[in-house]
Amino acid sequence: MAESDFYTKDGTVDHKGNPANIKKTGTWKACPFIIGNECCERLAYYGMSSNLVRYFKHRLNQHTSVATRNNQNWSGTCYITPLIGAFLADAYLGRYWTIALFSIIYVFGMTLLAMSATVHGIKPRCYTEDNCDPTVTQSAVFFVALYLVALGTGGIKPCVSSYGADQFDDTNETEKKHKSSFFNWFYFSINIGALIASSVLVWVQDNVSWGWGFGIPAIAMAIAVVFFFSGTRLYRNQKPGGSPLTRLCQVVVASFRKCRVAVPADKSLLYETMDAESNIKGSRKVEHTEELSFFDKAAVETESDDIKGTVNSWRLCTVTQVEELKAVIRLLPIWATGIIFAAVYSQMSNLFVLQGERMNTHVGNSTFKIPPASLSIFDTLSVIFWVPIYDRIIVPVTRKFTGHKNGLTQLQRMGIGLFISIFAMVVAAILELERLREVRRHNYYEVKEMPMTIFWQVPQYFLIGCAEVFTLIGQLEFFYEQAPDAMRSFCSALQLTTIALVLSVLNLGAFLLIAKWYTYKKAVGTLR
Repeated sequence: MAESDFYTKDGTVDHKGNPANIKKTGTWKACPFIIGNECCERLAYYGMSSNLVRYFKHRLNQHTSVATRNNQNWSGTCYITPLIGAFLADAYLGRYWTIALFSIIYVFGMTLLAMSATVHGIKPRCYTEDNCDPTVTQSAVFFVALYLVALGTGGIKPCVSSYGADQFDDTNETEKKHKSSFFNWFYFSINIGALIASSVLVWVQDNVSWGWGFGIPAIAMAIAVVFFFSGTRLYRNQKPGGSPLTRLCQVVVASFRKCRVAVPADKSLLYETMDAESNIKGSRKVEHTEELSFFDKAAVETESDDIKGTVNSWRLCTVTQVEELKAVIRLLPIWATGIIFAAVYSQMSNLFVLQGERMNTHVGNSTFKIPPASLSIFDTLSVIFWVPIYDRIIVPVTRKFTGHKNGLTQLQRMGIGLFISIFAMVVAAILELERLREVRRHNYYEVKEMPMTIFWQVPQYFLIGCAEVFTLIGQLEFFYEQAPDAMRSFCSALQLTTIALVLSVLNLGAFLLIAKWYTYKKAVGTLR
């Protein structure tokens, strides 16, 4: 039997760098270990982050505004550090070793976090439930642990979903169809972990201790690492292709160097390697596209390029390399639209929690109180409800009308999610208006919990969950599919940065434009 019958056509290798045996590796055989790893890691992450704003407020003795800012800063860091992990994965380590290395850092961070809430001397000094006085050292230990977790998650987030998708061969029609379904069930596993975190662990933190509340996530992360390494022999691995940032810069520099060179009408004359494979490790050749034609100048051969000798990539780039840059540029507008959705999504762990804290948290007439952060369980239940419906009902039904193999295109799916998210914020705004009206009407300003049940928040959580299934899963698949082969981790990280930036970049841009336009008033007769 020919070698091509044994090995994947896209050149994947095992963890030791040997060609992957197509009959023994990849597909759904490898995915349970990746999905299990993600489920436990998300349980750990959400278990310590869902209620984090309350730890800042009640254990580190921070004002509500400071606690919210620190929570947002940390959360933003968790979605910026993926750029580090993605770069290392695509350029040097590959996704397998990046996940392995950063998972260990993650476990160290979670362990130190649990110790900072339990070990005498480094846990905050508390006199009553809401009266704590942490020292500078105690706060410092907590923040070191917290940002170790942020670094650890940065190596995992951009790689795991892409790594799972890597287990399916793009050149095999059956495997490619399964890959689309993988993203749905991958996100499903995330929310199974989140379900346990937002229900059990948040309750443990509020009613048992923060030590156990952080200790259980640390144990879950250790289990996640065991899951991941257990599937090592079954994984297919893409070869790292070298620094993607360098390749992108080379195209830009070569294009401007040849800004006066005309691009030939026959695009087959543009420079490309003669081999069947791309000269970028882990990446297949990409067909030329007509858009952004200025960058095609980087692939125009001139007499000074000396292609018979060693090619200087800062002067002459392959068509595939040029198309890498074009692909990233085309992704940027789609990436920007995700910033607003990220702003909506982030409200669940900030304003929604603080809103719920002032409402009646009792369940019925019982003495049992539901922690405000636990309401995010309805977002999780919504996702768990909608993922099977989308995968098993919506896709087959829409396929009959659209003829598309996935029912909806990735962009259509994302657009529907953005539309649904509008209603989520409208519902939340209406509830807040009504809550404030009741406060004014009955003078509840000094009351810790007003007699309006927290379960009025359920619709806004449920709608965000529905929007997630369309928008976030659509983004996962879109950024993976549209990214160049050797830049998939990087593009996945790009998608994650929308949550970190939220509205800050747009706000700064708007301010700069307005500031430039604004004219200061000057009364007649006054000095400048």
